Amino acid sequence: MDPLGAPSQFVDVDELPSWGDSCRDELNSSDTTAEIFQEDTVRSPFLYNKDINGKVVLWKGDVALLNCTAIVNTSNESLTDKNPVSESIFMLAGPDLKEDLQKLKGCRTGEAKLTKGFNLAARFIIHTVGPKYKSRYRTAAESSLYSCYRNVLQLAKEQSMSSVGFCVINSAKRGYPLEDATHIALRTVRRFLEIHGETIEKVVFAVSDLEEATYQKLLPLYFPRSLKEENRSLPYLPADIGNAEGEPVVPERQIRISEKPGAPEDNQEEEDEGLGVDLSFIGSHAFARMEGDIDKQRKLILQGQLSEAALQKQHQRNYNRWLCQARSEDLSDIASLKALYQTGVDNCGRTVMVVVGRNIPVTLIDMDKALLYFIHVMDHIAVKEYVLVYFHTLTSEYNHLDSDFLKKLYDVVDVKYKRNLKAVYFVHPTFRSKVSTWFFTTFSVSGLKDKIHHVDSLHQLFSAISPEQIDFPPFVLEYDARVRSTRSSPSPGMVY
Repeated sequence: MDPLGAPSQFVDVDELPSWGDSCRDELNSSDTTAEIFQEDTVRSPFLYNKDINGKVVLWKGDVALLNCTAIVNTSNESLTDKNPVSESIFMLAGPDLKEDLQKLKGCRTGEAKLTKGFNLAARFIIHTVGPKYKSRYRTAAESSLYSCYRNVLQLAKEQSMSSVGFCVINSAKRGYPLEDATHIALRTVRRFLEIHGETIEKVVFAVSDLEEATYQKLLPLYFPRSLKEENRSLPYLPADIGNAEGEPVVPERQIRISEKPGAPEDNQEEEDEGLGVDLSFIGSHAFARMEGDIDKQRKLILQGQLSEAALQKQHQRNYNRWLCQARSEDLSDIASLKALYQTGVDNCGRTVMVVVGRNIPVTLIDMDKALLYFIHVMDHIAVKEYVLVYFHTLTSEYNHLDSDFLKKLYDVVDVKYKRNLKAVYFVHPTFRSKVSTWFFTTFSVSGLKDKIHHVDSLHQLFSAISPEQIDFPPFVLEYDARVRSTRSSPSPGMVY
């Protein structure tokens, strides 16, 4: 028998068939969306997407044999675990790997750390530690396993890796039920590819004989290869499909949305029983119940009958309903505008989010869907401190967001958005936009005025954010260069 590390056994991931190629008969079906999905039929929250399916590979074999940018090693907190995956990687990588691991000084559960691949075909190894599973601590285990997959993918994105080979992170000796763990793995990868798909070309799930059947059964739920398969898979999705990033949702925090907005409320006992119901039926009709009876709430506030805690609870409930809707809605048309995206970090290490005003055709799009997309993208970002860069460059009246929409957005979003927003850089403002911003931050919302910084040139912006940390639309750079060339002297620096 050839040794396990023989060069002839290394497998190039680019030569492996993608998940989408494994169902040609389905893909060649002539049925249209209209024929498969009747009016008012609910689509899966994981829509058929040919491009995403083309990035995913299911392969039965040893992850250590993959020729890709990075492979994943599952280990323990001291990075000394002896399981089949780790032992194979150590044997093929050579003794230098063990020396490199000692420099990492261990790895906590859910974290991901990077070493070279040494003698492997893969250039890098990403090491992560899956959780030990105990049924009474299931929620913690689910969150930790999600963090493993999410942190591996985030590290791959940060290092500009084009391909990643995953082993099954939940090793048998840690006791995690295979099917439960596979749900988390697949939906986390799916959500990551939806948001950051342009940064990675291949994700390979390397499985054993014992694991292959489970992956074959569950992959169609999260990566349907046709409209028919999407329709067939919908009833088999679990009640918890995670949030916009695939992160598990604590059942006690799920909020029921009535299927019939016009129907009277049931009693509180029935409402409590409804907390665990399947939310997959949520559709566009749920907007009628998003914010409850606003007039009634305002009346109670004026009468002093709603305490501060009750107000916060009501607001959180409303936001969770918007978040559920954002998770189930097809927002691909809004995403294609490229009007909101994550880039690097500012000089303080805070996440930078970019808004491109010129890419928002206000009069041509559904602004409720735009609000949903904002929530879909920002819910995970707003957990930590962040800043917004708004390019007002070359916008027209057809791109200007009116104050009513901005006020609605500000009222709907969770408190973490406001607390963790540290600055808004308003780039290339006009006199009119400065006046409008002053009025809005003075009379419509509170706590925002001091965070607004009007930036007349990119040179000023660079005092807060390095140019390498921002993905600039080409027209912004061209406009800024023209403006600077017409000025006889540089603009004064910003004061923070």
